[in-house]
Amino acid sequence: MDQATGRAQDAQSLPVCYRHPERETGIRCTRCERPICPECMVSASVGFQCPDCVRGGSGTGHSPAAAQPRTLAGGTMTADPRLVTKVLIGLNLAFFLVQQAVGERFTNQFELVGQASYHLLGPIEGVAEGQYYRLLTAMFLHGSFIHILFNMLSLWWIGGPLEAALGRARYLALYFVSGLAGSALSYLLAAPNQPSLGASGAIFGLFGATAVLLRRLNYDMRPVLALLVINLIITFNPGFNIAWQAHIGGLVAGVVTGYAMVHAPRKNRALIQYGTCALVLVVVVAMTVIRTTQLA
Repeated sequence: MDQATGRAQDAQSLPVCYRHPERETGIRCTRCERPICPECMVSASVGFQCPDCVRGGSGTGHSPAAAQPRTLAGGTMTADPRLVTKVLIGLNLAFFLVQQAVGERFTNQFELVGQASYHLLGPIEGVAEGQYYRLLTAMFLHGSFIHILFNMLSLWWIGGPLEAALGRARYLALYFVSGLAGSALSYLLAAPNQPSLGASGAIFGLFGATAVLLRRLNYDMRPVLALLVINLIITFNPGFNIAWQAHIGGLVAGVVTGYAMVHAPRKNRALIQYGTCALVLVVVVAMTVIRTTQLA
């Protein structure tokens, strides 16, 4: 009688699961020591853990972000590795449709030009007049259907795989840094009244970063190098009237930034990668200031 009473008291003293108060359990989380029932137990390297500890630390003692799969450059793996490329293509197409609908008035307002007047007695416009936004907006304008078709096909073929390798944030930083570098070099070296527009500077940056990536992975570089050479030949062909400055500026920035993206050591990787982007932007600002001073 006494033994039966003792067993009943032991059963009554069992703790209950912190998530299911109606369930008694003798198992506790190895991290927080809260009682957990069989439904809530998550197997760990030693014992079991509760769902909250697993969500809060991935069962490893690290933050969940530290346990997420990463790209070669340290970016976060995503369900759609080409999302940013699709968005960029969409933006370029949207701006081109606006150009077609509104006409030259829209293009003249947002294309890259150093210093010029679009009308005989009109005001002087351009980056030198404080319209610095043109360095960015020119990256999303195109001069013809062939122009945008070629650029968007290149962006899809080159940009998609590169985005998957770098991750969204690093890929986006590379794209804009390269495009701005191309715009700045064009502003610095081209005639002040020579307009330029197009995503080519950013795309040449993607070309350069892709070559660096393929070299890092020991892949066959001949296809991308052949494509790059063909594009450079077209760039310097006077018959095509291409702003070669934007292409070269984007290419150099892409190689430099791409090298930092794929060769940065794991320790302080993000600091080195984004620090390199910041340094390239400093050069962009310096070129812009120098040219603006010259034209002032």
